[in-house]
Amino acid sequence: MPERDLSITIQKRDVEILRGLFESRTMSSLHIAALHFEGSYEAAKKRLQKLKAAGLIGERARRASEYSVLFLTRKALNLLKAHGILAEYPKLNLTSLEKRGMVSELTLRHEFEIMDVKASFFSSLRKTGNFTLAEFSTWPLLYQFEAFRSGYNGAEVLVKPDGFIRIHEVEPDGSKSEHTFFLEVDRSTESQDFLIARIGAYLDYFKSGGFAVRNGGTRDRFRDFPFRVLVVCKNAERRNNCAERLFQQTPPILSLACLSTFEEVKRDPFGPIWIQPRDYREVVKGTPFDSQQTIKSRQYRRQAEREQFLEKTLKKFAIIAKVN
Repeated sequence: MPERDLSITIQKRDVEILRGLFESRTMSSLHIAALHFEGSYEAAKKRLQKLKAAGLIGERARRASEYSVLFLTRKALNLLKAHGILAEYPKLNLTSLEKRGMVSELTLRHEFEIMDVKASFFSSLRKTGNFTLAEFSTWPLLYQFEAFRSGYNGAEVLVKPDGFIRIHEVEPDGSKSEHTFFLEVDRSTESQDFLIARIGAYLDYFKSGGFAVRNGGTRDRFRDFPFRVLVVCKNAERRNNCAERLFQQTPPILSLACLSTFEEVKRDPFGPIWIQPRDYREVVKGTPFDSQQTIKSRQYRRQAEREQFLEKTLKKFAIIAKVN
């Protein structure tokens, strides 16, 4: 669509907002404020009103007390196509792209949680001088992969990550290093068996060299292409259960996954809020909560004493040192 037919002059930031909505499918005005207006909700609100009036952004019906649920219109998709942006992504027709924004309430809640995490990363890194967020993609199609995981009779399964993150760090000598993560935001509606098997697939993706090949390497040099899986759990209990299950796997998953809680990640994703399964294993070893000393059972029982013990004892770490 020719920009002269629009009621506003399109700015560079407008294109970035539309691109962000294209990748994420939906966002709230708060997310857009955090990602594109340095947290200024009022500034974001004013610009979004103009983009809505121009017919580029649509809004789902909502209660007065709820934040807006925004999505791209066909007019916006045509604008992105005219700017050559759609050519950078997998080819889909406009009808399919429009339908991407029409998600169920259950899916919407999950995707908004993912966007909450993304907004938190942006807000935290904006305050640093030597770290930049090179990429934070939340469109699974861009980074999906096939890998083996338990429970599928030896067949490869398709894994669609919740997010893919690349952070660049400027070293003291001026060189640049990269930190790479996949993101999994725990759905409390799914069994932990599903999440554990999913993390196992990431281990296969790493050790088989699949990720190395994707990044231009060879399978035998897989160690040159490390990554971590950030697992954001609903609460500390689910985090602890996940950590316990991961080190019980065969082979055990001890350091690939970094686990935290949703509230901690929203407050400061770069603070000392993360644990690894090996940390959990060492802390409970020889205690009444040591799973190696008990009979494994499929029946789960809550252990309030364990949660209190772990909160006092677990030493959490930051996924990247020196972020402040």
